[in-house]
Amino acid sequence: MVKCYELTAGQWERIAPLLPGKAGNPGRSGADNRLFVNGVLWVLRSGAHWHGLPERYGKWKTVHKRFTRWTKAGVWE
Repeated sequence: MVKCYELTAGQWERIAPLLPGKAGNPGRSGADNRLFVNGVLWVLRSGAHWHGLPERYGKWKTVHKRFTRWTKAGVWE
């Protein structure tokens, strides 16, 4: 069951290959990319502040920092 504001399995399959941290990339694996993206979607779709992010997505400061890095890198484009 998909929680409110989260990607379905089909939606995730379509975007996962486009994101940093894929298997085979140097550095830390993007194993938590789906959780991270779902956290970002939760904030953007709910209209809540970052500090209101539910704990299941991780620490809000960490998610926000990663969101900012991806923004500067053009990932969301």
